[in-house]
Amino acid sequence: MAVTEENPGYKWVGTRPIRPDGLEKVTGKAQFGADLMLPGMLFGKVVRSPHAHAQIISIDTTAAEAMAGVKAVITGSDFPDLAANGAHPSEIDLANNAIARDKVLYEGHVVAAVAATTRDQAEAAAKAVEVTYEILPHVLTVDEAMADGAPLLHEGMITKGVDPAPEEPSNVASKILHERGDLDQGFGEAEAVVDREFTTKPVHQGYIEPHAAVADANSDGRAHIWCSSQGHFQMRASSATVLGVSPGTLKVTAAEIGGGFGGKTVIYLEPLAVRLSQRAGRPVKLVMDRDEVFRATGPTSGTRIRVKMGVSKDGKITAAEVWMAYEAGAYAGSPVGAAGMTAIACYDIPNFVVEGYDVVCNKPRVAAYRAPGAPMAAFAVESVLDELARDIGMDPIDIRLVNAAVEGTQASYGPKFPRIGFVETLEAIKDHPSYTADLGPNQGRGVAAGFWFNAGMMSSATVHINENGTATVVTGSPDIGGSRQSMALMAAEELGIAYESIKAVVADTETVGFTDVTGGSRVTLATGAAVVDACRLIVEDLRARAAKTWDVELDQVEWVDGQAQHVEGAQPPLSLNDLAAKSGRTGGPISANASLNSRGVGAGFSTQLCDVEVDPETGVTRVIRYLTAQDAGRAISPDYVEGQMQGGVVQGIGWALNEEYIHDNDGVMENPSFLDYRMPVASDLPMIDCAIVEVPNPAHPYGVRGVGEVGIVPPMAAVGNAINDALNVRMTDLPMSPVRILEALNDQRD
Repeated sequence: MAVTEENPGYKWVGTRPIRPDGLEKVTGKAQFGADLMLPGMLFGKVVRSPHAHAQIISIDTTAAEAMAGVKAVITGSDFPDLAANGAHPSEIDLANNAIARDKVLYEGHVVAAVAATTRDQAEAAAKAVEVTYEILPHVLTVDEAMADGAPLLHEGMITKGVDPAPEEPSNVASKILHERGDLDQGFGEAEAVVDREFTTKPVHQGYIEPHAAVADANSDGRAHIWCSSQGHFQMRASSATVLGVSPGTLKVTAAEIGGGFGGKTVIYLEPLAVRLSQRAGRPVKLVMDRDEVFRATGPTSGTRIRVKMGVSKDGKITAAEVWMAYEAGAYAGSPVGAAGMTAIACYDIPNFVVEGYDVVCNKPRVAAYRAPGAPMAAFAVESVLDELARDIGMDPIDIRLVNAAVEGTQASYGPKFPRIGFVETLEAIKDHPSYTADLGPNQGRGVAAGFWFNAGMMSSATVHINENGTATVVTGSPDIGGSRQSMALMAAEELGIAYESIKAVVADTETVGFTDVTGGSRVTLATGAAVVDACRLIVEDLRARAAKTWDVELDQVEWVDGQAQHVEGAQPPLSLNDLAAKSGRTGGPISANASLNSRGVGAGFSTQLCDVEVDPETGVTRVIRYLTAQDAGRAISPDYVEGQMQGGVVQGIGWALNEEYIHDNDGVMENPSFLDYRMPVASDLPMIDCAIVEVPNPAHPYGVRGVGEVGIVPPMAAVGNAINDALNVRMTDLPMSPVRILEALNDQRD
């Protein structure tokens, strides 16, 4: 661990206790999305389009409804027509993505769903639903979608962000633009200029647990949903929109989650399960199989990116021009906006233009995937910067240090950075023995950096003191990265009691105050701040109770190491256990609530080093060494921080070398399984070494910065730069598979 500022000597924060969810998960007691069984529960199955783009002519459910065990069949006509009701376009898209009405826009698009007594009956009934389609031309890439005369997915789509607005519809949903200075002047001052184009393919988050939802609807119009989700308040709001009901009529309980990485922030099954349950009068469970996960849930965008960048003799970036087109899938909403914010944010560049386009195409609507949008942009920018360093004979870390954003630097997307730790991550890599380790034949070393702005948003927490002096911390943030441990550690620090005395739980939407989605690296920061606020209210209450007990003024009482102490020492200390036991005589139950809209989000930076060995005969690339340095602000739980860092790197390596969606000419996905969609396994990788850099975020009581996002941003560029170092071949298309590497080598020989 690299500590860049003095650690104030916390007792619990920064320690490595046993994880609170470990026992239930290793013993099989943890309840995941598909584990719930309710009395009288039915099993559901979804009917999906086999076509990438088609008009729905008719849907005949007669045969399915007549089959044994079938209790309900639904289609798009069983849901409100939001367009007719004047809903916002984003709400209409949400509803149409959940279940198609007039058109299907991608293979796997939902057209109907059934519920039956057994799984086999449900599957048979789903096959019996007869759908008649008129197949329409489709587009699968940004190039196809943006071409003149391209088939339109949405007849009324006019590009936003263009002035004046276009008169004709297109597949371009919106344009984003960031600019500063004078490009011509900047490139005129450059000693070296590199101009390259890059492409990336859609990749899936690769979570192990498929989507699942159980719904139990009551005759009074209320319903209870259990689901695998990163944000059950968001699931409630989105499901209510599709169903056309008030969010208050839905109660959502978050199950344990077997991975999400951003992909479980979106509704797929939840409103379908509710409507089936309403029709059948019984609980209904819907569970996707792996094929459905790949064909019908959101991957991240495929992209085309052009980067032109110039540097002076001393390595200072004089100008940068970035053009990006991101696939949104069937409905607008690609992460191109975030890509525009992050693309060059690591660096202080006087002259730049960053231009991006959100483009719809006939693939599943994209979903978030760890630092959504940023990894693709970083692959392009960091590859070009590496090439420029080579052109002027400069060390790749040094060129980044010369240009590094620091406190006070105005970010490319507008605001000035507060205290940040980017320089410290660069130095941590450069000072590490791995940076100067020997390399053998066909081996190469690459470095790359990445940025993610992190998120704050709204969170709530409740802290209860039990009668035996233990505490329960209640939040509304599903735990996908160790947040229950980090909440407990901060609560232990605030209350001055043992970590083992605190139970952290995730409550349903009716039990805790509103809390935004678990994503954007926001939970330890924002929900953690709410927990700290609630604990401090508890401490003030405890001090008041002690003052009452001693019959002294409040300022004569201080809270130290889990006990009230008299400032002048005239009274024996009162422990939390003592005060809890007497709570009935000093004011009643000891509890506090806190809610906030988090501000002062700390930006996240990561610098990474990758060593590879490439077989020039087969094109196979093997990662032989990997080091990641990341500014965590303050590592509340170092084990989980390292896990987040390592997980992001591993996913990035898979993205770099193997992973991609492959479609045939009809728009049908050809590799919808883990056998054909090649993700890295343990045997593919070396140990991912971590250097946790701690430059505390001054806006958080414990200095927290989000750590879950930025780790996935640099790996593709780091791997690509290492391959270039090994072979002197610049790879510009992801994945850098053996076939593509051999093609590049052959092109070089020609």
